[in-house]
Amino acid sequence: MHEKIDKRTRAETFRARLAQAMERSATSQSALARMIGVDRSTISQLLGGDGARLPNAQVVGECAAALGVSSDWLLSLSDRPESAADLLANSLTVTEAPRALVDEQIFDWHREAAGYKIRHVPAALPDMLKTRPMLEWEYSPHLGRTAEQAIGASEDRLAWMRGAHSDYEIAMPLYEIDSFARGEGYYSGLPAQVRRDQIDRILSLYDQFYPRMRIYLFDARRLYSAPLTVFGPLLAVLYVGRNYLAFRDSVRVQAFVVHFDQLVREASISARDLPGHLRRLRDEIR
Repeated sequence: MHEKIDKRTRAETFRARLAQAMERSATSQSALARMIGVDRSTISQLLGGDGARLPNAQVVGECAAALGVSSDWLLSLSDRPESAADLLANSLTVTEAPRALVDEQIFDWHREAAGYKIRHVPAALPDMLKTRPMLEWEYSPHLGRTAEQAIGASEDRLAWMRGAHSDYEIAMPLYEIDSFARGEGYYSGLPAQVRRDQIDRILSLYDQFYPRMRIYLFDARRLYSAPLTVFGPLLAVLYVGRNYLAFRDSVRVQAFVVHFDQLVREASISARDLPGHLRRLRDEIR
């Protein structure tokens, strides 16, 4: 529900915002008059005076369209000057998602959200938790990247975690970590020693970062999630293979938060119980 505004106050705000929009777009009174098909004196009257009268809806709409702002903003019905089309366009962006260890777009989003809780459903094991041999095994066949580049990218993300003062929640399907430990599916052919060392690495980092970093394992037979990251209240990013879909409107971001929180609430392995589960898996590796 919009706050009820006094007519005189609304009229004053209209005049101020109209002048502001004209200044930003470098549009003179004469130019605006030509654009909306009225006399220059009409624009002068819209900008002047101190009464409570507002122009009719057609004139407001024409001014808004000519100046690239929204009618709602001119009339104090919104604090956002963008048009509805611009708001929609800015609420969803599609960004290329290269299969690379150093993804500057993702890192920029992390820095933007510093101090907020970050919720993450990875596509596989999170890169920042991986060992050098694990990174080599996974990425070298595709990218030919050196171990130094891989470790550097992982360390950069860990350094960010240490200094960003953000809680970092990770939710993963239970089968992902179980398949990894057993060398099945995606992880077929991964040497046993690499798997043991990788679990030790996760345990060590978990000990360092918990409770700021919490990992939950959910049962994918009951719950499903595509890979996604929610950067506080700022944006939610859905990973769809070659692209990221980034949502910035609050309604959709909150919908992703609710989805993620359900994964956490109904997790089969809680953040507190994760180390015990990992140790059991490690002991089974032969």
